[in-house]
Amino acid sequence: MNGTVVVTGGGTGGHLKVADAFIEEFHNRGISVIFIGSSNGQDKAWFENDRRLKKAIFLDTKGVVNKTSFGKVTSLLNIFSKTLYCLNLYSTYNVKTVVSVGGFSAAAATFASILKFGCKLYIHEQNSKMGKLNEITSKFATEIFSSFDNNSLVKDYPVAKEFFNAARVRDKIKTIAFFGGSQGAICINDFALKVAPRLNEMGIKIIHQTGKNDFQRVKEEYEKLNINADIFDFSKDIPSKMSSADFAVSRAGASTLWELCANSLPTFFIPYKHAAGDHQYYNAKALLDKGLCFLKREEELNEEDFFKAVNSDIHKISIELIGSINSNAISLIANIILENNKK
Repeated sequence: MNGTVVVTGGGTGGHLKVADAFIEEFHNRGISVIFIGSSNGQDKAWFENDRRLKKAIFLDTKGVVNKTSFGKVTSLLNIFSKTLYCLNLYSTYNVKTVVSVGGFSAAAATFASILKFGCKLYIHEQNSKMGKLNEITSKFATEIFSSFDNNSLVKDYPVAKEFFNAARVRDKIKTIAFFGGSQGAICINDFALKVAPRLNEMGIKIIHQTGKNDFQRVKEEYEKLNINADIFDFSKDIPSKMSSADFAVSRAGASTLWELCANSLPTFFIPYKHAAGDHQYYNAKALLDKGLCFLKREEELNEEDFFKAVNSDIHKISIELIGSINSNAISLIANIILENNKK
């Protein structure tokens, strides 16, 4: 393939995991990749010194949503100037392909791909409800990929192979994992502490990701309860943590949701209620409608429903989760992109 591919987007871990999957796939195929993200999200922490990249660029861009009128105008003017910068960059590096994974980090690079003659834009939408940027730019895209869109040529989600490799069928619940994400979720932390004594009585072990801000409090609460739980704030070895569990409680961001599916781990989802467009709820509901998970909103959360789920037939769900996602999504998407670029 001639030229350089730009992978853009990020801001949060869900977008960045997909960006990382695209970077890895193109790098393995010997294709030069430039990453364009923002200096205001988590993008730098992921890709600043990444040797797989020809170049990593972090623009001083910010989101437009939830801003005052003045703030929106300022953000839009900033995005416009950064779009011109990206256009110049595309000419310098002969960029003809841009892959956007969404998030405010992708705005300038995505708009530049639309303005540049002969440049093709591909969008990967992670969630069941399309993000605002993707909604605006989708009509200009050569192809849109989504696990929640029946029209998508590839419906599987790009999940790291480690989650598939660590998968196993669950028969009985001996260990439950509570995942609040790297940022943590106080709602999940509090609920875990609430049900922990009964789980302890049932002989069920606990794995608990608290997030950094709430780690000390949760740790001390488990000590007061005299429960020896595997508590951590952040871990780079989440596949191993998932593999050790027989049941999970989690938020329903798309990346986490599909990682749990890839691991065949039955899950009780508690979606983040302030997620844009309530997308976490609808992400999980797509699985619930197939009988592949349990789902309760924060305000509906109660111990009775939780323990009813714990005592259900998790073996059946675990088996059915195996067929819910395939491991070659990113390879299939890359094949389509490269084939389109020959035309």
